[in-house]
This record gives sequence, structure tokens and C-alpha cells, in this order.
Amino acid sequence: MKFEWFIAKRYFRSGRKGSSFLSFIKIMAVGGVAVGAAGLLITLAIVHGFKSTIQEKILGFGNHITVSTYTGNPINRADTLLTFIQGKDGVDAAQLVIMGQGMVQATDFVDGTLIKGVDEDGDLSDLRNYISAGTYDLSRQENGRPGIVMGERLARTLSAQPGSTITVYTIRGTPAADEFPEILQFTLTGVYQTGIDMFDDTLVLVAYEHAVRLFDIPPRVANQIDVRAASLDEIRAIHAQIQSELGFPLYAENIYQTYSNLFAWINLQEQQIPFIIGVMIIVAAFNLIGAVLMMVLERTRDIGILKTMGATDRGIRSIFLYEGLFVGFLGLVIGTVISLAFYWVQTTWGIIPLPEENYYMSTAPVEPHLLDFVIVFGVTMVLCAIASFFPAYTAAKTDPLKVIQFGR
Repeated sequence: MKFEWFIAKRYFRSGRKGSSFLSFIKIMAVGGVAVGAAGLLITLAIVHGFKSTIQEKILGFGNHITVSTYTGNPINRADTLLTFIQGKDGVDAAQLVIMGQGMVQATDFVDGTLIKGVDEDGDLSDLRNYISAGTYDLSRQENGRPGIVMGERLARTLSAQPGSTITVYTIRGTPAADEFPEILQFTLTGVYQTGIDMFDDTLVLVAYEHAVRLFDIPPRVANQIDVRAASLDEIRAIHAQIQSELGFPLYAENIYQTYSNLFAWINLQEQQIPFIIGVMIIVAAFNLIGAVLMMVLERTRDIGILKTMGATDRGIRSIFLYEGLFVGFLGLVIGTVISLAFYWVQTTWGIIPLPEENYYMSTAPVEPHLLDFVIVFGVTMVLCAIASFFPAYTAAKTDPLKVIQFGR
């Protein structure tokens, strides 16, 4: 075993009689690195969890690509355009959609909403994964009424639950005294909950054929065409290809443009990571400088003895550099154990609740990444080495005769 490594390990593991203050300083240094590493790893995991959870909800519920008109008018011969889009490479599915505003009523409660008419088998989203009550079924029920699906917040406002009768009102054109609304009754079959207000509070889904009747849409006409990409990585490329081949007044919009504010909010969370890394690790490094310097002062007599025995300046410097690295490594191990324990506890019991109306989820999500552990270990050990170098350099330049006399 290398001489410097052996001495550094003995110094780190053993305590000298009457040096309780040094032991306290060493424990505080280890604890500082541990708390800094644990806090950093937990912060990174929560930020990654936020990003993944929100992206999963948006990409799962929203439309990957939407084709509509600049003027807001329906798309004529939408079936021909649908066939054209379905033939594009990378397009997994596409369907005609009718969108419009209306009123929904259950018992004595009425509220405005956005009505979306989709294929009877369902839309192109992962809405089925967010059904919290009932089932996702838009077909005609045993009572003769077609099915309707709505968000949890809207259902709560209407005091409706699966099986309730929902009356839908729509008005074509400008409201007037002689303009009577179109009225259809549905059976509420499913209630979904994504945690995102813009979805849960404003959107109901019905079958395309009933939306045609509600809004008096001619055959082969639709308000928009929803497109689902076979791969999330190809959304922008497919969007650019479709957009380049559409003529006025048609235009295509991808999901990153539709919900740009939410994606910008997600990116803002990640931009804070370098600042958090810098502050927490620098604080731990300054703590380590003081700890190693105290070790040097406590070992002044030993330094003089080692030098008189032939130890070089480089050897003395290496001893205290190794000791600082031991402190950093032990702190990192403890911090990693703390962070892993937190991941397990939060995943199992959700000890950190969140207001869902603000964060789109009820508990703080955690998603640890192996790369985070590698980066935190690497950066922390480098900073610990730099922090340990200055006190170790001071120890190496110490005059052996003076320190032996000082230690008497």
C-alpha cells in the first residue's frame, strides 16, 4: 500500500485522544457533503419527475398534430384530405373531428363547455388511461342514448356521475329569438381526470355522428383533422412535411406549439438545475476547506515528524488531499443512501403532497437518472479535491523544526 494512502486512511479512521473538536469538524464536513449531495440528487429527481409527468399527460391527451383553417371555417372535402394525411410516412392514425361550443346540463346544473366529436371507438389520445370513473364508451347505451365522456371537474360542477343523463344544447349561427338550439340527450359513461384544468374543466367527447347533428355539419366536412405520429420524436418532422403541402386557408399545428406555455414552464424548471448544483456543491466545498485546514492544524506535530523522517512536500500534500477526498467520498455515499431512501418513501407513500390545480399532480413525482448520480459524484469529487488542495499545500510548506517546537 502506498505510504501516503496508508497514513491518510489512518488519520481519517482514527481519533487522537483529546481531539474531540477535530472529530466534530470531520463529522460536520462529511455531513455537509452528504446533505448537499442528497439535496441535489433529490432536487434533480423531482425536476425530472415533473417534466416526465407533465409531458406524458400533454403528449398522451393532446393531439400530436392538428390540421384546421386560419378562418375557423370547417374543412370542405375533409375526407379527401384525411386520406392524403393517412398516407404520409410516420403517421400512425388520423381522424375527422368536429369541435364547437355548447351547454351541458345535468339535473338543475348547467355549464358551458367545448364539445368534441370523434370516432365512436374513441379519439387518438390516451384518454382511456385517465378514466377515473366509469368507462370510455361513446356508443349507444341500453337506454337508447349515446354515451358521453367528460372531465372530472366539469362532472363535479354538474353533480353528474356515470349513468347520469346529460342534456347538450348547441346554437347554430348568431343567437336570436327565433333561433332554437339543437338538443340531444346523452348518458354519461366515463369521467376522466388528468389534473390539467384546461382538459378536465372544458372538454366533453361524443361520437362524430352526434356532433354532426348538434352542429348541423354537412357530410364529409370537419372542423379539424387530428393526427397521431407513430413516434414522438417524429412529430416536428411530420408536422413540417404536412404544413409544407397544405394550401391556404389550411394550416397544421403540432402539440409543442399548441401547448407552448406548458412546455416553456417545464424547460424553466430544468434551467434552474445548474444554479442549484453550483450553490449546494460550493457550500459543501467551502465547508470542506475549513475541515481539512483544521486537520492540518491538529496534525502540525505529525507533519514535522514525518518531514524529519524523510517525507517530501509532495507526500505531505498527498496525505491531506487523500483525507479530503475520503471526507467527500463518505459524504457522497451517505447522501446517495439518503436520496435513494427518499425516492422509495415518496414513491410508496407520497409524503410530499402538491395542490393539483397548480402543479397538475397530487404528489411530487420522483424520477432518478443514473447520469445524475455520475455527474454529481464526478463534480463533487473534483470540487472536494480542489478544496482540499489549498490546506494540503499549506501543510506541505510547513517548516518541520517550527512545527515540532510548536507542538511541545
